[in-house]
Amino acid sequence: MTDAAAPRRRGRPSRTQSEAGPATRDRILEAAREEFSERGYEKTSVRGIAKAAGVDSALVHHYFGTKEQVFETAVELAFAPALAASGAVEDGPLDTVGERLTRFVLGIWENPTTRTPLLAIVRSAVNNETAAAVFRRLVAAQLLRRIAGRLDVPDAELRVELAAAQLVGVAMLRYIIKVEPLASADVERVVERVAPVVQGHLTTP
Repeated sequence: MTDAAAPRRRGRPSRTQSEAGPATRDRILEAAREEFSERGYEKTSVRGIAKAAGVDSALVHHYFGTKEQVFETAVELAFAPALAASGAVEDGPLDTVGERLTRFVLGIWENPTTRTPLLAIVRSAVNNETAAAVFRRLVAAQLLRRIAGRLDVPDAELRVELAAAQLVGVAMLRYIIKVEPLASADVERVVERVAPVVQGHLTTP
């Protein structure tokens, strides 16, 4: 049976599982974020996550179930604080929403805490539907559609997606492919150049 198909362990946990606590669960999630970030979804296994966390594979299944469930839990928990703060993007006048969105997205990439799960998503979403679905749910449903709801322009959702595509492209070149001079440019300079383009996608007639 593959990791992806492994069922969630049910029933009373073993003594080893019973002795494990929140610290062990957190260690598994941290190891999972690192593994998915470095290897992508397809090349990451529950066994590899367990080894990195210093636990038995059965304990990973006991806490999270399948590899898909580990992935979703790991990235969603890491993103929770950032998404909770995303309301700041929606607040304020529409004529500066492009700058707020640009700062918010690049701020997630600049923060090492949120960069790791984001790397895991982006590297995996290209060729894996599970990762792509997580990306759509976290980014599209919880942020982009709310911004689109505020725009009094035709094709609001398309405009927001084009703005997102601009920012994802910048992030890919700066943080993943690391193309110079973009990779080492001051983030304020990047915001200064990119924000007007994002603003144009969102509000220009």
